[in-house]
Amino acid sequence: MPLVRDVPTTPFSDQKPGTSGLRKRTTVFRTPHYLENFVQALLDVAALDAKATLIIGGDGRFLNREATQVIIRMAAANGITRVMVGQGGLLSTPAASHLIRLSGAGGIILSASHNPGGPDGDFGIKYNAANGGPAPESFTNEVAKRAAELTSYRIADMADVPLDTIGTHTFDDITVVVVDPVTEYATLMESLFDFAAIRALFAGGFRMRFDAMHAITGPYATEILERRLGAPAGTVINGTPLPDFGGGHPDPNLTYAHDLVEELFGTSAPDFGAASDGDGDRNMVLGTRFFVTPSDSLAILAANATLAPGYATGIAGVARSMPTSAAVDRVAKEMNLPCFETPTGWKFFGNLLDAGRITLCGEESFGTGSSHVREKDGLWAVLFWLNIIAVRGESVEQIVTGHWTKFGRNYYTRYDYEEVPSDAAASVMQQLRDEQVSQPGQTIAGRKIAAADDFSYLDPIDGSTSAHQGLRILFEDGSRIIYRLSGTGTAGATLRVYIESYVAGPDGLDRDPQDALKDLVQAALDVAQIPQRTGRTAPTVIT
Repeated sequence: MPLVRDVPTTPFSDQKPGTSGLRKRTTVFRTPHYLENFVQALLDVAALDAKATLIIGGDGRFLNREATQVIIRMAAANGITRVMVGQGGLLSTPAASHLIRLSGAGGIILSASHNPGGPDGDFGIKYNAANGGPAPESFTNEVAKRAAELTSYRIADMADVPLDTIGTHTFDDITVVVVDPVTEYATLMESLFDFAAIRALFAGGFRMRFDAMHAITGPYATEILERRLGAPAGTVINGTPLPDFGGGHPDPNLTYAHDLVEELFGTSAPDFGAASDGDGDRNMVLGTRFFVTPSDSLAILAANATLAPGYATGIAGVARSMPTSAAVDRVAKEMNLPCFETPTGWKFFGNLLDAGRITLCGEESFGTGSSHVREKDGLWAVLFWLNIIAVRGESVEQIVTGHWTKFGRNYYTRYDYEEVPSDAAASVMQQLRDEQVSQPGQTIAGRKIAAADDFSYLDPIDGSTSAHQGLRILFEDGSRIIYRLSGTGTAGATLRVYIESYVAGPDGLDRDPQDALKDLVQAALDVAQIPQRTGRTAPTVIT
């Protein structure tokens, strides 16, 4: 047994109650004992059986390798005898979820999702439970409580694991298995989608560009798209994971994936474009000079699910987060499927997936997933789209416009105000509650309000209640305005405003979304007094 040391530490209470993990500036995680304190709290609460396999992996951002070595040494000191880690300390979040589900134990994922990396960027760590999904709130609250009372942590004095060498490495009483991070995930994808049809699509001259944004999905996309499916070399760009994501912001949206957007809207644009984020769980889908909103993408995947072999027998139901547009609701109604509206956070989908109540789920923040894992999955969504295109023989634009013709169109936009001073962001939300400016019967932008509330969710599986999930103004014509504070940033607060308007068609389906929504957008900003209370005259990102 390697020498185990009990190292004194200072308790901290940085984790927000209800959050799935800890996300902070990298400089904070590099504070002496900070990382170790949180890992010890995770291991204490998880209380894994000594024979269980702990999965470890991350998105490759700055501090990933060092943190992986620390976690392995701490696992050894806490009696864990077997660890499985991705080569180089790398695992996409959906691939980690899959390995955790195969092992039946739990895993530690190192990522700050779509946030920037590097020495001055962000770092994060979270625990996923045996089902492969983010640990429930009861677990994370216990971790926060434990971290706030720790006075020491346990760590073994042992040599670094050769993370770049695939194989089994034994160190006294702990065995560390370094695996190819891509193989098991690629095999899973091949079981879900018609790879032969997609190969034929590429062989026929179909052109695609996938932007991995120098993040974790690069090796996965290269193996699956270029090697297994035969897409031309160079289909994947920015495919090498870098500690600082090449100095970019690994968030696959119209603002941060600007090079991809310029190419897809250029004169010699390929047929299809896609991007994924820092840890591989988000996706953006583009056609030739055509953007697919995440809300529409979820609805279209649901409407065409049986075209993919993994879903050929049908789907059990669908779910969307509350801020996501109601486009998928209309598909569910047409297909006579259960449809759930949940708070933002994948753990709510996890309960429904585990219970077999749904098969597909998604969030407007570029996250879509299914029962194959318990995380959203960026590359999975891209492969699903390729499967649909290959079978239907239509372009992205034809598929989307055909969908609108059948189901109507939910015009939708999201305004993000990032790193707003927390007190200013809170004042926006508080005045909306206090002044009760959105009461039923009032008219805003020519639309009559049907209801207004602070969204609350009663989980149909575990009976828990999640309150204060976002302020909603619901109009009689199906339009919505939603205000919500997001917890994904590490500095200040992110204030998000969602605006949605439904058009049944057949007329009025081809307008520019910002033009179609401009009156409602202005009303949303005026009602909340955003410029006056935050000093922001424009959002950071418009989606």
